[in-house]
Amino acid sequence: MHLISGLTAIILLLGGASASWFDFGIPHSNATVDIRVFNVANGTVVNDARTLFLPTLPGHESANVPIFSFLVEHGKSQKRLLFDLGIRTDPQNFAPSVASLFPGVIQIDPFKDITELLQDGGIPLATIDAVIWSHAHFDHIGDMSKFPNTTGLIIGSETDTATYPEFPNATLQTSDFAGHKVTKIDFAAANLTFSSLEAVDYFGDGSFYLVNTPGHLPGHMTALARVTPTSFIALGGDTFHHAGEARPRPELQKNFPCPAHLLEESKKSISTDYFWSPRSRNGAFDLPSRSQQLLAISDLPDSFYADPVTSQVSLEKLATFDADPDILVIVAHDMSLRDFIPYYPAYLNDWKANGLKESTVWNFVNKTNLAFVFSPTNQTD
Repeated sequence: MHLISGLTAIILLLGGASASWFDFGIPHSNATVDIRVFNVANGTVVNDARTLFLPTLPGHESANVPIFSFLVEHGKSQKRLLFDLGIRTDPQNFAPSVASLFPGVIQIDPFKDITELLQDGGIPLATIDAVIWSHAHFDHIGDMSKFPNTTGLIIGSETDTATYPEFPNATLQTSDFAGHKVTKIDFAAANLTFSSLEAVDYFGDGSFYLVNTPGHLPGHMTALARVTPTSFIALGGDTFHHAGEARPRPELQKNFPCPAHLLEESKKSISTDYFWSPRSRNGAFDLPSRSQQLLAISDLPDSFYADPVTSQVSLEKLATFDADPDILVIVAHDMSLRDFIPYYPAYLNDWKANGLKESTVWNFVNKTNLAFVFSPTNQTD
């Protein structure tokens, strides 16, 4: 097996194919998982987009967000995992510190929760081996009480597990844990590092890794799923909320040049009163010469990022995956992908063969995309 792995790496290098996934420190393996995605709900952060990213331009004070949940299926063991659950249908039954956000700051369109979506799709809840929370925010934890006790719960070791009512200000409740085996992932003991991010091999065969991406909330982690022997999907949780927090970057532009029609459109559509680059001039933004992301992680006192500085470091590391041709990065609330990603029962494994990344990575600068936030809404061309 080691001989095959070594030969494969040599062939990749000699053949001129991209081997950067190997350069990140990801070991070779032929083991894979299947990934399918549900859009559990669509919501709006009302007049508080500034708590997610900066700057927020006039007319874009609210942020529209999907809420994704991912089904991970391991062929060899036949185990099923859920990475994030989305939100519960009865937010009034969250802990009071969270319930107070509804329906004021957070508004959610009518929806079915992940348990209903699974059962409608022919997947019994009893077949879910474990749920993984990327972190313990309300829009990721769902309602664990709906899962049988045979379903385990996996969290980062730094997760605050204090519960209401014992702790009046806690965001979690005893029902989030009751009856479930809780496993804490301790990245201090990890012996793998990908792009300087500690990683744990969940199945022990190189098919699915949990990755330490601290900052957004204590215990925040992401996942790296191998969907073919040489291509991956990074499930980014809330490492960032908008594609503009990660893009553009020089390596991304090198590997995924922005389509000509969007480059031309962006000259007028991206406001030079708020954004600039070395070759820009007043009223004519130049995207190719922009070397840093357009948006920044919010560092305001009421930011959804508990530690914006550490969050930025995690984002910088994950952005190396985002620029790589072999890794598709999907964060939990990427509005630029919402209307373009194939949902359950479709599989995401063939994303690379289908050109999904090339066709969507620049959606966020398309002024017709709901993720576009780079000009005041009253600006005229």
